[in-house]
Amino acid sequence: MDITKLIIPAAGFGTRFLPLTKSVPKEMIPLLSQPAIHYIVEEGIASGIEHFLIVTSRNKQALVNYLDASPELEYFLEEKNKLDCIASIEKILRAAHFTYIRQSEAFGLGHAIWTARHTIGKEYIGICLPDDIIIGKQPALSQLIRIARQEKASVIAVQEVPPHVVSSYGVIAIKKQITPNLFQVSDLIEKPSTKDAPSNLAIIGRYILSHKIFHALNEISDYATDELQLTDGISQMMKNNEKVFAYKVQGTRYDIGTPIGWIKATISLAAQHPEYGPQIKEFLSDFDTLDSFLYNKEKNISHHT
Repeated sequence: MDITKLIIPAAGFGTRFLPLTKSVPKEMIPLLSQPAIHYIVEEGIASGIEHFLIVTSRNKQALVNYLDASPELEYFLEEKNKLDCIASIEKILRAAHFTYIRQSEAFGLGHAIWTARHTIGKEYIGICLPDDIIIGKQPALSQLIRIARQEKASVIAVQEVPPHVVSSYGVIAIKKQITPNLFQVSDLIEKPSTKDAPSNLAIIGRYILSHKIFHALNEISDYATDELQLTDGISQMMKNNEKVFAYKVQGTRYDIGTPIGWIKATISLAAQHPEYGPQIKEFLSDFDTLDSFLYNKEKNISHHT
């Protein structure tokens, strides 16, 4: 089973980050020195992806420009002997091919995926949501690809969440537990109440799906009211006798779709960075209380200045 194509939905407005996202695509908001989209593409390449299908909308030109060559900049940096500044982006540009697909209207995640249907043959495809950055020893997408090949079926990433937050996620209903981390799915429930949730295993932004997802989305499109949901499409696949599995991926997940999640991710990644880490950890050591952070008398450091 060759899985070489990855859909990245990047058409959303990013309203939680307004006013910044009025002119800057949410996927271009930086985590340290790299934008979120860079982490997703790196994960894809490390998982064997060759062709990236990026679903965009208006005002996403900065994203397109980032994932393109810049001869003028390269020439300038070469003259200054600073080509290492863009080595990481040059690496992914050499390793991948990008196709951009315009989503004409914001009609939900399922619709964003459906717009890429003409670029997919009878094959399995990956899907990565840029709001979820997952850092671990093995790329999250690679873990799903291994399970998809093993089970010869679609597989979605899940993680355990506290019961009080299940209403913020799509949640799986378990048909059968295969291993401690692998489950066959019987249904998907989008944002259930705590009392109605069939489990505390929440869907996170990584999928390997059969091409039959497009037929399933088309089947339910006439009944969609506000949005066409990907979870509904996957549920329809199961009604059509397609097996779907869920896997608890190994790694640390950062939900950067909200400002607080982005702040936590930035601090965590900075603290782990080989260059920035020691200084960041020293800086964070002043956080005993808000007062001691704002003015650490012992070190005579004012963080206002």
